[in-house]
Amino acid sequence: MMVTTHAAAALLLFGAPASLLAPQFAAPALAGALLGGIAPDVDLFVGTHRKTLHFPVYASLAGVAAAVVAALVPSALTVAAATFLLGAGLHAASDWFGASDELRPWERTSSRAVYLHPAKRWLAPRHVVRYDGAPEDFLLTLAFSLPVAYLFDGPVRVVVGIGLLVAATYTLFRRRVPDVFGI
Repeated sequence: MMVTTHAAAALLLFGAPASLLAPQFAAPALAGALLGGIAPDVDLFVGTHRKTLHFPVYASLAGVAAAVVAALVPSALTVAAATFLLGAGLHAASDWFGASDELRPWERTSSRAVYLHPAKRWLAPRHVVRYDGAPEDFLLTLAFSLPVAYLFDGPVRVVVGIGLLVAATYTLFRRRVPDVFGI
C-alpha cells in the first residue's frame, strides 16, 4: 500500500480518536499517528524494505502498551508515542494484505510481503490491495482521509489534502515508475 494510505489510516484510527478523547493533546496525537504511519517506509532508503523498520508484532504490542501508559499518565509525549507506535504497527501489519516488496508487484514474482521478526520469516502477500498505487489503494486513502478532513480543519486538512494529491498522482503514474526511473 502507498505511504499515504498508511498515514491516513493511522490518522483516522489512532490520531483522531486520541484527539477527540483528549483534545488538549490533539496536535501530538495527530503528529504521532501521521509519523507512525509513515516511518516504517523509511526502510526503503536504509536496510531491507519491509524488514528493517517494519515490525507488525513488536510495534503493535509496544503501541498497546504505550496507549495504556498514555491513558494512565496522559501527556503530549505519552500520547504521541502511543499513536506513533500504533500507526507504525498498523502500517507494518497492513503491508501483509498488499502486494510484495518488489518494483513491479503486479508481476507477482516475489513471495515477500513483510518480515515477521518473532517467526524469523517473511509473510506472503495477500494481494487484497493488488499493489501500491493500485486504484483500490487510492480508494482506501480517500476513505481514510475524508473523515479526518471532516473532523479537523486548518493544518490537518491541508496535510490530508496534500496526501490525497500525492496519492492521486502516484496512482496515475505508478505502473510507469520503474520504466521512467530505469529500474
